[in-house]
Amino acid sequence: MPAEHPNSTWTRRRALTALGLVGAGLAGLSACTDDDEPGTPGQPGSSAGGDSPAGPPPKASVTITAPAADAKDVPAGVEIVFSAKDAVKTEVVLTDASGATVEGAMHPDGTGWMPGKTLAYGATYTAKVTATGDDNRPAEATATFTTMAKPSKTINFSSFLADGAVVGVGMPMIIRLSESIDSTADRAAVQRRMQVRTEPAQEGIWTWYSGKEMHWRPKEFWKAGTKIFVDVRMGGVKVGDSYGKVDLTLDCSTGSALVMTVDDKAKPKVMTVVKDGVILRRIPVSLGRATMPSSSGTMVIIERLAKTVFDTRTDPNPANRYVTPIDYAQRLTWGGEFIHSAPWSVGDQGKRNVSHGCINMSAANAKWLFSITRVGDPVTIKGTPRKLEWNNGWTDWDRPWEDYVKGSAIPYVAPAPTTPDPSASPAVSPSATPTA
Repeated sequence: MPAEHPNSTWTRRRALTALGLVGAGLAGLSACTDDDEPGTPGQPGSSAGGDSPAGPPPKASVTITAPAADAKDVPAGVEIVFSAKDAVKTEVVLTDASGATVEGAMHPDGTGWMPGKTLAYGATYTAKVTATGDDNRPAEATATFTTMAKPSKTINFSSFLADGAVVGVGMPMIIRLSESIDSTADRAAVQRRMQVRTEPAQEGIWTWYSGKEMHWRPKEFWKAGTKIFVDVRMGGVKVGDSYGKVDLTLDCSTGSALVMTVDDKAKPKVMTVVKDGVILRRIPVSLGRATMPSSSGTMVIIERLAKTVFDTRTDPNPANRYVTPIDYAQRLTWGGEFIHSAPWSVGDQGKRNVSHGCINMSAANAKWLFSITRVGDPVTIKGTPRKLEWNNGWTDWDRPWEDYVKGSAIPYVAPAPTTPDPSASPAVSPSATPTA
């Protein structure tokens, strides 16, 4: 499995116990130690077995800082938080009242462990954390707690995509919330529980578009053929005066690296279509006229409509009102900019801008382009007098990385340099032969 970046990943399907490396301990509250050798709460517990001959205590020590021992009304989305000192290996095991082990995994930062799904409401669980030092002697801490009753006020989390979706290399992962989350602290708590794992591994981060919408994008366009796993573990997690309703998972992937570019200053005016680094076609286009210029910036295809009707009868300017059937429409902005077939402007395509802001092309070229694109394919327009407005579409790529990361509620930390694994690189798909 590829290396994982701490800003972006945890493994969704792990063994019933989770192993992780933990460095220097953090200050924490006291917690119960293993019952085999009673001791002062919050201090290192015994080695496994409890009846070993007398000797020096384990080099490692561990305490559970949350939930507290014997805690009641614990959120069902609880995270087992611990502090370990002088440990080279840490293991967390969570069991229910029947003794059954609960599946889960270590958080990437190594300070907590999360159940693989929301715990049952009104149920009792016991967490045991075992830390082992370089002396190979384990220290243990335990905490038994009871979860809260099912909450009456909840927040739902949903995804734009469905499992199995294949998207373009510019597609952000989008999570929408049923209620707005506005405080930085609450946003950070939510963001901590929302992770993305990719194969091959790619650096990326969440940003808040609004209190009700989050996007995750990599630093650069996705690699072709990337497998993407989104894990939103919000079920039962307290957020303000509400609780997450259910967990959400999403498995999807990217297709070929299809990228489209239009430079309004170039002559002739063309859209250059590149797939996996190979130019497939240069398509003559017409952009928005002087009074209705197209937006310059990097957008992605939001939706694709083989047939639709453009109806602008509500426009305040009578000169801009029309009702026109349109073929092969591909939306770029919420404001109404599309790529589409425009047989009426073929004589202007490549020469003059005559549209209402859309990218016009011939019916044959529009049909061909429609046949190879996906939602999430990036489109960049350069050289027009109008700049793309933030959030007018999925505008994630229209901000430089150093600005994009400022939308995260958790401070961004760049990953340490790593040596790429050649075996993890996706195979490049052969270029399709364009058909007129």
